[in-house]
Amino acid sequence: MKITILTTGGTFDKIYFDANSDYKIGDTCVSSILEEGNVTSDYEILSILKKDSLDITESERKIIKDAVKKCESTRILITHGTDTMVETAKFLSDIDNKTIVLTGSMQPARFKNSDATFNIGFALSAVSTLDFGVYIAINGKVFNHDNVKKNIDLGKFENKV
Repeated sequence: MKITILTTGGTFDKIYFDANSDYKIGDTCVSSILEEGNVTSDYEILSILKKDSLDITESERKIIKDAVKKCESTRILITHGTDTMVETAKFLSDIDNKTIVLTGSMQPARFKNSDATFNIGFALSAVSTLDFGVYIAINGKVFNHDNVKKNIDLGKFENKV
């Protein structure tokens, strides 16, 4: 079972040059994280965007959706910025016969104390085992796309109800 990992940027792949500078979205860290974790799953990584999720437009969400639809694999993992991850998950919710899991991080993967390494491993496990549907897997929890929100004050995702 091959897993396709689509990267879109977000905090996961941000690079900060110093405390006073702006950031840029760099090359994805997913491949190095999976190599360092000795992950032996069959996967491919495709970079489709390099954007902060706050800057993702509806036409770019369509690019993501088209990429998911074109994947031969039925198991798709998407790295995405956390600010609009829920909106993208909802946008993808009408895709049938695929397991789609979105994940991201609150700190860039390049930071020592980032949650990115855990989240990508957790999401890889989730996409391997979940039924068809669209989910967000982050910080040890899996959420259905229609029952999740980001709690900005607490810096975490939680159920809407």
